[in-house]
Amino acid sequence: MEKSIFEALGGSYTTVGDYRLPNLTAEETEPLPIGKYGRMRRQYLKEHRPVLYTNLLTTGKMDRHLAEIDEACEEQMELLVKQMAQREGITEELKASDQLEWVRRINSIRDRAEEIVLRELISQG
Repeated sequence: MEKSIFEALGGSYTTVGDYRLPNLTAEETEPLPIGKYGRMRRQYLKEHRPVLYTNLLTTGKMDRHLAEIDEACEEQMELLVKQMAQREGITEELKASDQLEWVRRINSIRDRAEEIVLRELISQG
């Protein structure tokens, strides 16, 4: 019998009755930590990019992709909050003199920074 393309590429089959089933195994990988932004990316892909979601899932690249997105989002958030706080003059002196005002302004900055991160990193192509 002539070899199939699958066999030519190193694959093998098991014969079960009249059927030849490919011997497929998923690569065992260590689970990567996926945080808030990784979970948001997974939900976005599942709802809005089903083909990419399925490709990442079936090739075993989903966890790595989500971990990379999560890390990038965390780094971007940290950078944006720092830059925006500096631009808006939020200092340790303000924190010491008026804690409630400091918290209000930092929370506002975090909300705006998160909107940027969600738009640019989570729902990107």
